[in-house]
Amino acid sequence: MLAVRAFTEADFPAVSAIYQQGIASGQATFQVANKSWQEWDGSMLPQCRLVAVSGDNILGWAALSAVSARPVYAGVAEVSIYVANEAKQRGVGSALMHRLIDDSEAAGFWTLQAGIFSENLASIALHQKYGFKLLGIREKLGQLHGVWRDVAFMERRSQRVGLPTIVE
Repeated sequence: MLAVRAFTEADFPAVSAIYQQGIASGQATFQVANKSWQEWDGSMLPQCRLVAVSGDNILGWAALSAVSARPVYAGVAEVSIYVANEAKQRGVGSALMHRLIDDSEAAGFWTLQAGIFSENLASIALHQKYGFKLLGIREKLGQLHGVWRDVAFMERRSQRVGLPTIVE
């Protein structure tokens, strides 16, 4: 049985191990070394931190990070979503994304964005399934192990939060 719940600090060892799998894949992040709890905690917003669990096993995680410190962008966040290698193609990403969108809207976020390596077709498809639009490909955005990588820039605008007020 798959469940999605709030992330706690006690979940960090499993979250870190899943993140390390993403690093090792070369398809998930420009990061080349895992983060400590303090680095991870400092880089992710305190709200909308989730883990997908089956029994006692953490199968994936999702969290948001700020795109800017400017108050005007307080409702805009970047999505991080990682699924353990052994749990891929089992609905974990979908369960996390569904809950992340619900929780982010409840927290007042009107825009979610994602930067995904253009070769990571599974992640791009997951984001598209949940209403993210491809805004473009950022060519040769950065190097990973000496290779320039293109990044698909995707965005999802809430249909419930941040809508203009209509005055009659």
